[in-house]
Amino acid sequence: MTFMEFDTVGLPREQRFDWWCEVVGAGVAPTRITSDEASDFTGSIGSLGMGRIQLTTMAFPTVQSERTAQLVRRGDPETYELTLVLGGSMEVSQRRNEARLSAGDFAVWTSSRPYRGRAVSGPGVGSARAIILHLPREMVPVPEARMDRLLASAVSGRTGMGRVLADHLTSVAREASALAPLDSPRLGLASLDLAAGLFAAQADALDRLPPETRHQVLLARIDLFVQDHLGDLQLGPGAIAAHHHISVRLLHRLFRDRGETVSTMIRRRRLERCHADLADPRLLAVPVHAIGARWGVGAPDRFSRAFRAAYGLPPGEHRRRTLGTCGRTTTASGPADIGPAASGAG
Repeated sequence: MTFMEFDTVGLPREQRFDWWCEVVGAGVAPTRITSDEASDFTGSIGSLGMGRIQLTTMAFPTVQSERTAQLVRRGDPETYELTLVLGGSMEVSQRRNEARLSAGDFAVWTSSRPYRGRAVSGPGVGSARAIILHLPREMVPVPEARMDRLLASAVSGRTGMGRVLADHLTSVAREASALAPLDSPRLGLASLDLAAGLFAAQADALDRLPPETRHQVLLARIDLFVQDHLGDLQLGPGAIAAHHHISVRLLHRLFRDRGETVSTMIRRRRLERCHADLADPRLLAVPVHAIGARWGVGAPDRFSRAFRAAYGLPPGEHRRRTLGTCGRTTTASGPADIGPAASGAG
């Protein structure tokens, strides 16, 4: 299944809200939805099938939703609904739990029990937007009794395992329309592994995860650590292994199936950051070698050789071709945009 996206704009105004309710009921689970803005409803919804796992993106005005016991009996896809709030504020209650969510928070609930929800759009909180990952309950390796503790509880997507999963889901949603059909099932399994890692960490059930899932979670945490420390000259296999309390030997073994070594991955990502910064007009006043130093590439001659080997031209030439400039210009705000690493560069 490829990515499909719809919105209410092309529909007659009197049909928009009913259409929205029907699409949500078919794509998620039968749910009673009400809204004070039903007469002039505007919303969009996108859907990406990833094997048995589905990802949905939504944007909508203030709504209230309720899945009653009667609706559960009418139809139950038996899923866990993991929601990442991107905008607006939301409330959800299930069993005896209730969570209030803002942008950057996760919450999970199950389609197999009644729940209530409310999403608010407006000044101060922005438009209600969310990513929902629909996970078949039987595929989640965390025991149901442990999952019950997590229902309708807020989990931050700004730090730790929450951030790992949030970064992954926002990236999948952003690239959904460009994904090849064969990519989607693999992304579905990767999303399941990361979601299971988040659930297990919150429910104190990491020992219940299969070894391959634990490895995928660990690799995702390593990727995030590398991303956050690319400018650190001490970043390398030893530092990564020490931070994650594993041996360097295990670290290299984890990377075996990726087709590149740990050091190669660090170098590639550093050069990618340099490549992007050199094409950023806001950083035009920052010397080329300062950009290389910021991302830990090393001395100017070493940076130039590595960049040429990766991209086929020197870093300065890449900047000139991309930005259409023949020389360095200065702006008052340029050096400040790149941070402390540029302050000592001349």
